[in-house]
Amino acid sequence: MRQSLVDILTTKKFQNKKVLIMGLGLHGGGVGAAKFFVSVGARVTVTDLRTKKQLGKSFGKLKGLPIKYVLGKHQGKDFARADLIIRNPAVPDDSPYLKIARKHNVPIDTDVGIFFATLRAATLRAELCPAQVIGVTGTRGKSTTATLIYELLKTRYKNVILAGNIRKSVLLELPRLTKKSIVVLELSSWQLEGLQKHKKSPHIAVVTTILPDHLNRYKNMRGYINAKKIIFKYQTPDDYLFLNKNDKIVSGFAGEAVSKTVFFRSGDARKYQTNLPGKHNLANIAAAVKVARHFDVPEINIQKTLRKFSGLGGRMEFVLEANGVKYINDTCATTPDAAIAAIITITNQLARGGNLFLIAGGADKKLDFKGLARLVAKKVRAVILLPGTATEKLEKTIRAEIRNKKLKIQRVDNMKKAVRAATAYAKRGDAVLLSPACASFGLFRHEFERGDEFKKAARALK
Repeated sequence: MRQSLVDILTTKKFQNKKVLIMGLGLHGGGVGAAKFFVSVGARVTVTDLRTKKQLGKSFGKLKGLPIKYVLGKHQGKDFARADLIIRNPAVPDDSPYLKIARKHNVPIDTDVGIFFATLRAATLRAELCPAQVIGVTGTRGKSTTATLIYELLKTRYKNVILAGNIRKSVLLELPRLTKKSIVVLELSSWQLEGLQKHKKSPHIAVVTTILPDHLNRYKNMRGYINAKKIIFKYQTPDDYLFLNKNDKIVSGFAGEAVSKTVFFRSGDARKYQTNLPGKHNLANIAAAVKVARHFDVPEINIQKTLRKFSGLGGRMEFVLEANGVKYINDTCATTPDAAIAAIITITNQLARGGNLFLIAGGADKKLDFKGLARLVAKKVRAVILLPGTATEKLEKTIRAEIRNKKLKIQRVDNMKKAVRAATAYAKRGDAVLLSPACASFGLFRHEFERGDEFKKAARALK
């Protein structure tokens, strides 16, 4: 079978090279990177501060591959002797082990960076780029928007690929790429930082929202926003930038872009029937529709897809109704703004007299809880708080907003107790919402495990 240009480039570049995967992780990125570098003949070492048991399924997916493991720790010598380090996007720039690598002039990259570098290399060799890339970023809505774009494009094109921050490494998709491929990438701010060294942005960039987030990683909002700007920073006049007109920060990017700017608005989506809950999803729908039209997806295809698409797990996900009480899993709400959107949506759906019981709390990202606390004081009947570095701050902020004694606040030490506590308060017509407004680390391995524990506890009530 004839090798593609991408196969030739990657095999030639990485064969017999010592590649260190820093952070196997739990979301598929590290697994995909490890598999890719093994496939192109690299000598792969995986190092992670987690143990084999903690890595669970991620470790199991690499069974049988010729990989060296250093688990439960990092070793400085591995970083000094590697030919290339692929860092998990969650690894901070000031990691002492990355400092060792830089001291020894070892190149550091990410799986997304390698993907874009490969495409760039193909282009520089006077070949057509083997795929067109759509990048989607934003504080909220990027997963839903990226997935919806993928679903819409699939109705007209054969080889559409969804990867990136959606828990799937894009490197595994390289062998499938052709000149007719369309790759939809969800890109976090951390992944975008990996593109900086390559001076590369997607052909088509979509920005949903910019709201405070990851301020435990960035010094201030300016640093966070600058990371998001990388999605269009290296675009050309032949590229396209889709921006949310309803978001002041996002719409302001138009003045800095050299690419062709296309605006979308929440109001553009109001004419479509959809099962996606909440007004905040209108902007996500509008973005996906604009991109679909750019690719000449027929209107009838757009309408059918929107009617079928009911959203992603962990994002306003209806779990069940038990004894007349609804249970909703919104574990991916890791910021106060996301939790606010969920509370507004659910309380608007409740029948008259219905009450909302909120499960929240977790790890601190140095975000401001005042707006959430004011809404909770008005709309929520009881708050059940999970352990975490942000929980005390969240509780104090809520208590400062309470104007009456109706709102109850209770702390528990695990999800099972949280669901039971909320259920003890709830009656027929009420709803129990997991919308933490915080990261999951500490009590859970990741936010999806948190959501799974919530669903398990809720289903045990039946």
